[in-house]
Order: sequence, then structure tokens, then C-alpha cells
Amino acid sequence: MSDLIVIGYENPDTAQQAYEQVQRLQREFIVGLRGLAVVNVDHEGKTHVDTPQRIIGPSAAAGATFGLLIGLLFLVPGMVLLGGTIGALIGKFNKSGIDKDFRERVAHLIEPGHSAVVIMATKITDDKFASAMQPFGGTVLKTSMSESDERELATELAGA
Repeated sequence: MSDLIVIGYENPDTAQQAYEQVQRLQREFIVGLRGLAVVNVDHEGKTHVDTPQRIIGPSAAAGATFGLLIGLLFLVPGMVLLGGTIGALIGKFNKSGIDKDFRERVAHLIEPGHSAVVIMATKITDDKFASAMQPFGGTVLKTSMSESDERELATELAGA
């Protein structure tokens, strides 16, 4: 099971600091990451995604699933162009906890000039994580994906 956490910030600098804090928390084993990104929407409405240099997830499939997830949540050009399979993938996301309601809440969270930290965690020590992230504030959205949902998405992506 993975937890998907999206933390929205009005200030891109605060989002960057929070993103760096999550990386420190990973090194301290407070959070186990399958994916991590900071998403910035500039004042013209263009979306920019930054991820750590090395692959965080345990496999290429996990990285591809996280990349697709970022694309679906933030409609990053190039990440969702998977031809006819996109409808099936969205359908699978709808059944996995990343439904239309969650995607709409994410869309309202990040508007031009705002940023978000997107975390896909396989393990999280909730109290330590919350305490470490509290100084940054932000609006938190959270949902979960089962391992079987993640495997189905990875299989769909392999076919794409």
C-alpha cells in the first residue's frame, strides 16, 4: 500500500524547502519513498516538475507509475500522451483512490504562482513526519493506493 500525499503551498520557496525536508526524512528512515516531486505552476499557468536526480522507486515500473500519476494530476504536457490507453489508465486510477474528486481537489490546490510537493510513500512514521513538516504549513491532501492497484497500473503502462 502506498500513500499519496499532495501538500500545496502559495509560495514556491516554501514548497522547495518542504521538498528538501522530505528528502532528509527519507535519509532518516521516517518516510520510505516510491516517488517525490515538487510541482510549480508559474504565473502564466505552465507546470514545471522537479524530481530527485536518482530514481527513488524500487523499479522502473514504480517510476513510470509515479510519472503518469504526476501527469494525470497536473496535466503536464508529454506525460499523459499515451494514445488510446489513457482512458483505461484513468479508469484504473479512478478505482484506486485517485478518483475524479481527488484530482479536482488537487487542481484547486495549485493555481498559477503556487506549488505542491507530491509524495508517494510506502512507509511513513506519521507523528515524526507531521512534526518535521509542520513548520512549512501548506494544505494537505492524502489518499492511498493498494499494491494490487499499483501492479495493475504498472502492467497497463508496460502494455502502453
